[in-house]
Amino acid sequence: MTDKAGQTRPGSPEIGVRRAAFCDLGLRAYAEAYALQVELAARRHQGVIEQDLFLAVEHPPVFTLGRRGGREHLGVSEDFLKSRNIALVPIERGGDITYHGPGQLVLYPIINLRQARLSVSEYVFRLEEVMRRIAADFGVEAGRDERNHGVWVDNNKLGSIGIAIRHSITFHGLALNVNTDLEPFSWINPCGLRNIGMTTLARERGTSCPMDDIQSRLRHHLAEIFGVQLQPLDAAALTAHSKPTERLP
Repeated sequence: MTDKAGQTRPGSPEIGVRRAAFCDLGLRAYAEAYALQVELAARRHQGVIEQDLFLAVEHPPVFTLGRRGGREHLGVSEDFLKSRNIALVPIERGGDITYHGPGQLVLYPIINLRQARLSVSEYVFRLEEVMRRIAADFGVEAGRDERNHGVWVDNNKLGSIGIAIRHSITFHGLALNVNTDLEPFSWINPCGLRNIGMTTLARERGTSCPMDDIQSRLRHHLAEIFGVQLQPLDAAALTAHSKPTERLP
């Protein structure tokens, strides 16, 4: 990849392809996936895990609050959420309040930015580019908006970004609305923004999108945009390798 000045961007295929692992965690509770990525990020920093990881997951319904908080942007009571069995979870990622639920593609990259020679702004740009290109694969033109990171279709937000970085290792990541139920978004001001809408790939193209096809395009674009050769890793092996005595190959 090259920037506007024609310079090769760090981490691009022109500089060299690195190995990385990709794991589909399936449908997994937010708290469980969070604990796993924090443990993996720590092992990546310690060198126990020697390559970057990309974790794809869907979550049961949950609202998360970023570093900027966002309870003031919640339009329903916590008792209402409890009656729907929906948790409200404060978390250290950037951003404000957002919703995760089935039919949403969530990606948690565990990347050593220093080794990948990526700045934070470039990293965020690439996450947006992954979502933008997936949307294009399904006939939806999405772009960026200066109001908020992520990808948009007109005044409707299609995909969100909320990241955290510890010792140059990334965790948290992106959430792309594929076949997501949009009703829970109506209970909040998504990402703390007023007078915007949320949308999904399914809504924009008029038909549902098979998640297997979405994941296939995700892997393709991750490899290209981050300049990595992805190796599949099953969830059971990933959990085992997160232990202090284990190393990823």
